Amino acid sequence: EYKQGLVMSQIVLADEINRTSPKTQSSLLEVMEEGQVTVDGVTYRMPAPFIVLATQNPVDFVGTYPLPEAQLDRFFMKISIGYPTAEEEAAILERQATGQRPIEDLRAICTGEDIVALQGQVNSVYASPEVRAYIARICQASRKHAALQLGISTRGAIFLLRSAQACALLAGRDYVIPEDVQKMAAPVLAHRIQLSPEARMRNMTPERALSSVMSGVQVP
Repeated sequence: EYKQGLVMSQIVLADEINRTSPKTQSSLLEVMEEGQVTVDGVTYRMPAPFIVLATQNPVDFVGTYPLPEAQLDRFFMKISIGYPTAEEEAAILERQATGQRPIEDLRAICTGEDIVALQGQVNSVYASPEVRAYIARICQASRKHAALQLGISTRGAIFLLRSAQACALLAGRDYVIPEDVQKMAAPVLAHRIQLSPEARMRNMTPERALSSVMSGVQVP
């Protein structure tokens, strides 16, 4: 809680963000990049940890506003949830049939301090010069690939390194291996690249284009 009665959320969900106006979308740029928000000319630092989540409707494009490249680049990763399996959907229907409200049974499994501590551990995971050079080569190759109009930004390279460190930590290692980079490449990088008009005409997806980029980069 801050002066003037302001209360800052630590987890912000922008539901169906592509249905919000560009002005609303751009208001997230400062807080996502700088970790601060300005209200009536006064700047406030966000509490730690601070996370922005967003969803998009991938089917209905009427009345939507696609996020510009600069906005997409602020998101650490993009994950397609997809449909539940038959078993998962049956379990959902069972809960609904019995009147259960799963959200009422949610319980915290960690604190904000736990998350901040884990973030600190990620930064201590060792990434060798060879692994860092591998990430740099992937990004450089994306900027020259014929199927891409826009390659991976330097921010994307930094996020790929951070995600590979986190992947290694979750695997119980204190060092990054190339497989960590490969595992995190699609969720971290696919939404940061833009296909060329020719590639779009061939119905190529960003994921396939990224796979093509990485296949041409030597693995250390």
